[in-house]
Amino acid sequence: MMHGFPIFPPSASTAAPRVDALFTGLMIMTVFFSALIFFAIAFFAIRYREGSKANRDNPRSESLPLELTWMIVPLCISFGFYFWASTLYTQMHVAPPGAVDVYVVGKQWMWKIQHQQGNREINELHVPLGRPVRLIMTSQDVIHSFFIPAFRIKQDVLPGRYSTEWFQATTPGEYHFFCAQFCGTSHASMIGRVIVMQPAEYERWLAGAAGGAPMATVGEGLFQQFGCASCHLANNSGRGPALAGVAGSTVELEGGGTVVADREYLRESILDPAAKVVRGYKPVMPVFRGQLSPDQVAQLIEYIRSLGGPRVAAKGGTP
Repeated sequence: MMHGFPIFPPSASTAAPRVDALFTGLMIMTVFFSALIFFAIAFFAIRYREGSKANRDNPRSESLPLELTWMIVPLCISFGFYFWASTLYTQMHVAPPGAVDVYVVGKQWMWKIQHQQGNREINELHVPLGRPVRLIMTSQDVIHSFFIPAFRIKQDVLPGRYSTEWFQATTPGEYHFFCAQFCGTSHASMIGRVIVMQPAEYERWLAGAAGGAPMATVGEGLFQQFGCASCHLANNSGRGPALAGVAGSTVELEGGGTVVADREYLRESILDPAAKVVRGYKPVMPVFRGQLSPDQVAQLIEYIRSLGGPRVAAKGGTP
């Protein structure tokens, strides 16, 4: 809305105009009420200054309509901005179906990025124009924060868990991104650029850039390398549950309760398998925390998510 003004960055995503509109609305209301208050202060300071002929009898009076007005009007304005902001917040944190998933790992002092097709980048992020892109982020060391001013998005990146944010770029070009959380002596150098490309150009970049095998394929190799295949048998006869179709499903747990097998659950089950044990199984899976890098965990998750087919019923449980 005001991105042409020098203090405002470019507006290059679907969320940017809505964030600008909310910011502008808050700024207008702040200026209006600040001006009203300062006008009242100045008016009464002059009117009742020392030596003026103003009436200072100050008789007591009551006005219920006036009392209700200055309580109800600010309350309605506050609720209006609350619902406006909360609706925008929800829209900005729930990616639409079909979003392009990209994994981001923050590390002192760089951003490591990997696409599902296997392409890897350092401090650069290539994305297609007009398609939603979901960033699945974690930190390898301390708290970071992934901030793209032109897209009006910022999300803390935490060690030991996944956080996500999404955007849909509307203008081709290059845009800076930063770490917005102080993370050490070289925090200021933890920067990079987003390169927004036409869809056909982006597909050519994916095909031509050196990146290795797709993440799911690499994850399948890790699945075999670390012996996961010896326990997670397809017919559910192993010491661990079958994994075909588990991603996104509802998993029944030992001791009662259920959990949705999203990326965070899969990550936790790989690194700390005893935290949530599937009903009908024992906590015999070894702990892989410290043995797998964040990149390898993401590759294993993509492999598990790629497994199709109906789920086989767990021991003593339901499909």
